[in-house]
Amino acid sequence: MPENQKQNGNRKRGPRRRPPFQMRINTKYAPKKVADGQPLSCTKDTSLKPEQMLELYRYLKLTRLVEERIVNLYRQTKVVGGVFRSLGQEATAVGSAYALRSDDFITPIIRDLGSVFVKGIRPRQIFAQYMAKAWGPSGGKDLNVHFGDMEKGFIGPISHLGDMIPVMTGILLAARMQKKDIVGLAYIGDGGASTGAFFEGINFAAVQKLPLITIVEYNHYAYSTPTNMQTAVRNLAEKSAAFGIPGYIVDGNDVIACYEVTKQAVDYARSGRGAVLIEAKTYRRKGHAEHDDQRYVPGGEIEWWEKHNDPIDRFERFLLDEKIATKEKLDEITAGVMREIDEDCEWAESSPMPEAEVAAHGVFDNSIVPPAFRPKILENSN
Repeated sequence: MPENQKQNGNRKRGPRRRPPFQMRINTKYAPKKVADGQPLSCTKDTSLKPEQMLELYRYLKLTRLVEERIVNLYRQTKVVGGVFRSLGQEATAVGSAYALRSDDFITPIIRDLGSVFVKGIRPRQIFAQYMAKAWGPSGGKDLNVHFGDMEKGFIGPISHLGDMIPVMTGILLAARMQKKDIVGLAYIGDGGASTGAFFEGINFAAVQKLPLITIVEYNHYAYSTPTNMQTAVRNLAEKSAAFGIPGYIVDGNDVIACYEVTKQAVDYARSGRGAVLIEAKTYRRKGHAEHDDQRYVPGGEIEWWEKHNDPIDRFERFLLDEKIATKEKLDEITAGVMREIDEDCEWAESSPMPEAEVAAHGVFDNSIVPPAFRPKILENSN
């Protein structure tokens, strides 16, 4: 053996170097420009069957019409607390959740009601929850979408934005330990994507290669703060570089694109390759809640989005142009949704208010900690 080969053979090898990270932002389903005067539609590049598209349409209409009914109840003072709408961004929640299996998990935020319906929650549960009724999911203990259903794979959100991402990461770690191949989908807004919990949760999932898909909804405002005033990146998907995971940009008002991007991310995550970050470009046409008058929004901006880029209008146009449905068929679906809403709203309104003592139950594990009632000495006090 030549001397130089002997020397090379005896040379100690240093630590293996990782290849330099390259930004991996997939923009296949990102918003596309159209010719002046041409209305926006939806992508034709899809694996969805016609009957699935009609089901997506039903979920979109269900989300919008349920929220409209909640607003009416709010104005009648029948709702307890605030009302939070997803007007103008329903396609993001519906399309993404539709790409999951029934045993997968979601943790939405207040503007992701559509994902909750896709996971099997009924309108009557939402109505009763908003009215703090005894028959609501939390029995009147909490409001709006602050509840969960483990059997349906729905982890209830809390108001601390970003905090549910580490929770979902823990669920996925537990699922791996139990040899389950479920995927977790966590939603966050553009403002919430600047919180520490957002970075900590995704970082842990990335290191452990957990099947966490995080959807960041770029809806232009974090409460009243424009997105460009609370984050320096132009595209929120660029934050995926901090974790070394793939990032996607999707047109959040194209329900088909939202489905297809999430389906790709689900397949990637479930195969064991790890976490994914998806940025959905959309727009919030209502304020943070019904009490928000949106005085911080430039004049004409909301009206432009309503006229030119409404997700339901776009999908209706697509279904009609592609001859997947007739106008009569879409009207039939809408009528069915309205019947369900009327029946479920009546059911929720007929529900009694909870007894005061019930508030003591279910806060802790009552097999260990008994309900904490008001001390006897205070019962007759003012």
